[in-house]
Amino acid sequence: MTEAPLIAILDDEPEIRRLLSAALDEAGFRSLSFARATEFEAALRRIEPDACLIDLGLPDRDGLALVHRLARDSGAAIIIISGRAQVQDRVAGLELGADDYIIKPFEPAEVVARIRARLRKPQRDAGAARQQQRFSGWAADFDRYTLTSPAGEETPISHAEAELLRMFLDNPRRLISRTQMLETLGGTAGESFDRAMDVRISRLRTKLGEDPKNPRLIKTIYGAGYIFLAEPG
Repeated sequence: MTEAPLIAILDDEPEIRRLLSAALDEAGFRSLSFARATEFEAALRRIEPDACLIDLGLPDRDGLALVHRLARDSGAAIIIISGRAQVQDRVAGLELGADDYIIKPFEPAEVVARIRARLRKPQRDAGAARQQQRFSGWAADFDRYTLTSPAGEETPISHAEAELLRMFLDNPRRLISRTQMLETLGGTAGESFDRAMDVRISRLRTKLGEDPKNPRLIKTIYGAGYIFLAEPG
């Protein structure tokens, strides 16, 4: 029997932790709650959550710095839950690697729905999980969240970068518009999504060794979207 996804909650407000834990448990998830970043980071040495709900206003750590480290080192989906409602706060969180940003106060059902959307994986043919895919000499491992270059050098990728790459691999040599990206990857239309997507694509290009002035794999079609030009295998 497949174990239910594990969701880690980091928030210094006891009532928020209680509310989220109850909603997640009722929805069939497992959950662990933490009031301080030090406790959360210590737990990450022994657990591998599928998603993390992170408050930015932590008493012992800068929440954005923690989000950035998680995006760099973890394959978990990262959802910020914060009372900071300014556009620049949402943009900063998404640019640093968060997959989503929910503003307090929130409806627990919405949080559950956002988590499900982030953890949902495309259905594959029976017996073909395709968690490892090859393209233009590269290898992407979506179980381990790594990219291996044609020279054999391995680079970690974040959950957000993995989602983006998987979308490109599922749609080779097809124009993908911003609207399609929003529908596939989730999020809220607007400046924050556009900025976050620009940064995510830039980071993926960097990890693929792309020349920003002349990218070979991810081509920008100005005013229309992107085309993934990699060859399979």
